[in-house]
Amino acid sequence: MPKKTIKDIDIRGKRVLIRVDFNVPLDDKKRITDDIRIKESLPTIRYALDQNASIILMSHLGRPKGEFNKDFSLAPVAERLSRILGKDVKMMKDCVGIEIKNAVLGMREKDIMLLENLRFHKEEEKNDANFAKELASLGDVFINDAFGTCHRAHASTEGVTKYLPSVAGFLVQKEIEYFERLLKNPEKPFALIFGGAKVSDKISVIENMLPKIDFLLIGGAMAYTFLKSRLKGVGKSKLEEDKIEVAEAIFDKAREKDVGIFLPEDHVVALDISAKTKIKISIDYVPDGWIGLDIGPRTIKKFISVLKDCKTICWNGPLGYFELKPFRKGTAEIAKFIARLKATTVIGGGDTAAAINELGLGGKMSHISTGGGASLEYLEGIELPGIKALNDM
Repeated sequence: MPKKTIKDIDIRGKRVLIRVDFNVPLDDKKRITDDIRIKESLPTIRYALDQNASIILMSHLGRPKGEFNKDFSLAPVAERLSRILGKDVKMMKDCVGIEIKNAVLGMREKDIMLLENLRFHKEEEKNDANFAKELASLGDVFINDAFGTCHRAHASTEGVTKYLPSVAGFLVQKEIEYFERLLKNPEKPFALIFGGAKVSDKISVIENMLPKIDFLLIGGAMAYTFLKSRLKGVGKSKLEEDKIEVAEAIFDKAREKDVGIFLPEDHVVALDISAKTKIKISIDYVPDGWIGLDIGPRTIKKFISVLKDCKTICWNGPLGYFELKPFRKGTAEIAKFIARLKATTVIGGGDTAAAINELGLGGKMSHISTGGGASLEYLEGIELPGIKALNDM
């Protein structure tokens, strides 16, 4: 672990400023529909409580565009966290200002407060120095436990580190350890599974990972750009025409590195994207007028045959249009299979994590990342600003 963690500094009785990722999904009645991000913060919060620290939590929620919007208030999070901890979490009306400062000065040991949405202030995303300094003034030490925002150089992730001793919380520590293992010491054979919509989001990751992996399995909409580069018919499937040459180049690089690339051999296709649309299985190509929306049974069998002996598997992106039931079998079958393997299984955040958790398989994977964008950038080999800024060992 190249960075100091919460266990490497003395926080006993101190005011601890913790950046968490409470960007949780809410329904139209502002009820939390998935509290996994809150639960992931609990080990760090509970450790600080055990050290008799007073805890100031800060987070963003949604995209309020730099101004107050009650629809993006963190109040539901304070209520849920209070219920989980069995302890009052005081919800604040803002994240900076004299009232916040006075409230912090009045805190006692083991008190917890949650600051209001950081992104109600445009200075947060601009990494404004004065805003960062005001946030930092609330604590004696800073703990970053929000991996999902570590790829952003914001005031609450990078700016505050200029004014306080700054270390990783347990969640960020776990994320770093798993991704460092993938990048530097993966047990072989190592398979990378990519799905989702866009090739463009993952080009740099593929190029960085090719020297480290043995197999690259591609599904989801991004597969159709690769299939087009192999002169396969893709019908009306989602396609990035301007990335076909890039896909061709990836095949060339994979051959140089002796990496096997596996694409869909059959497809669940439909005439339109809806839950009640007519579907059929198409072998080898997608017919004109049809849309490829999931991998078919032959592809599932092929992918399983490749994965069965792997010791390390990293997966980012569903293999079909998982939101609709007719197109989720590919993702579900591969997820169920790798959940049974004696392998290190690392799941990227975002849609992939949501799919795995919806299938009830989260506890059977080695690690489910809490950061979709952050995990991809880590795999690209980019040093994330929120991690780079933490104190070195």
